[in-house]
Amino acid sequence: MKALRYALDKAHPWFAKGALLEKAYPVYEALDTFLYTPGEVATGSTHVRDAIDLKRMMTTVVVALIPVTLFGMWNVGYQANYAFQEMAAAGMETSGDWHHMIHEAIGFGHNPSNFLDNFVLGAIHFLPIYIVCMFVGGHIEMIFSVLRGHEINEGFLVTGLLFPLTLPPTIPLWQVALGIAFGVIVAKEVFGGTGRNFLNVALTSRAFLYFAYSGEISGDKVWTAMDGFSGATALGQMANAVPSETIANPAIASLGSISYSWGASEPISWMSAFLGTIQGCVGETSTLLCLVGAAILIAAGVGSWKIMLGVLGGVFVTASLLNGVNPGTNPMMGVPFYWHFVLGGLAFGLVYMATDPVSASMTEKGKWIYGGLIGFMTILIRVINPAFPEGIMLAILFGNVFAPLIDYFVVYFNVRRRVARYATT
Repeated sequence: MKALRYALDKAHPWFAKGALLEKAYPVYEALDTFLYTPGEVATGSTHVRDAIDLKRMMTTVVVALIPVTLFGMWNVGYQANYAFQEMAAAGMETSGDWHHMIHEAIGFGHNPSNFLDNFVLGAIHFLPIYIVCMFVGGHIEMIFSVLRGHEINEGFLVTGLLFPLTLPPTIPLWQVALGIAFGVIVAKEVFGGTGRNFLNVALTSRAFLYFAYSGEISGDKVWTAMDGFSGATALGQMANAVPSETIANPAIASLGSISYSWGASEPISWMSAFLGTIQGCVGETSTLLCLVGAAILIAAGVGSWKIMLGVLGGVFVTASLLNGVNPGTNPMMGVPFYWHFVLGGLAFGLVYMATDPVSASMTEKGKWIYGGLIGFMTILIRVINPAFPEGIMLAILFGNVFAPLIDYFVVYFNVRRRVARYATT
């Protein structure tokens, strides 16, 4: 490590002001401060000191994402291997793309009971998405930093991992590149870079793909990485549930007979949805591991527990109110709040996206309102609009837009109360 430190110190004059590589200083600085704690410290009594800086904060979020990332890779492989096994048993033609060719070339089969088999196949699908995202988004960040003469911030380390985790494993790589380029440029760099964006960058990237290329990011054929496979997600199945006067909750009952391309299969239970062994985006299926990530973020003081509880409170109140309404032609109105907690990307969104310190509310009271608004909008979108059975993505972006207004009114009314308290007549 001393040799690396010596090499960085020796290279520093080449990137100093007025030197030949002055323009490339942000690249040198990013590498140096990523490997070592910055040597510069603030002095003077006016500076607020903290044990954690932006780099360490972002590193903590990445650590909190590791459990869902590792599980996501296993689940992608498990879903594909399980589909392969069931389709072969039903006498259907089974084939895979280049991912499966690599998987088979290194000696693996399609055994869903084999942990390593599942994990390796999932990694072969996930890692190219992650690498393309980091390469394209990272280079765009570097170009803007060099042109502005700014340091390269570590915010993209988080965005570059969050965005791939919100995608299906079958997403074309060129769409990954296009989506992250759109998000970084339009949602972040045009506003000045890290700390100045008002929209979550990863969700903006995903929203762009959702509306521009909906065929590759929604529907029944994108969630399991196997050619010829089709099968709705739990929310997609519930959104298409048929109203019934004899069945107490048609939406939940519809999960008892999931229709896949090879025929009906095991039902989706609350526990399987909680553990995450169901179809979905790479990193969003396991509520259990999202709770592990939430514990890490809260313990480190990085994630706001008020926002998380605010979202849960909004979901609980809104779903409970809708449960009291006669569902009529909309079975989604009868779905209990505890099912909403474990389905789709709700847990992932409230832990890793809604708590984004840049795009979320900053005031303490505002965090409760902001979280409650996201929870309310998530259920409203899921229940009222069957075209968007997920809801959390649009709800968080909606909350991002209103976060500055929420903070403005919290501060405004706080000032009014203080003025009234100390006013002399």
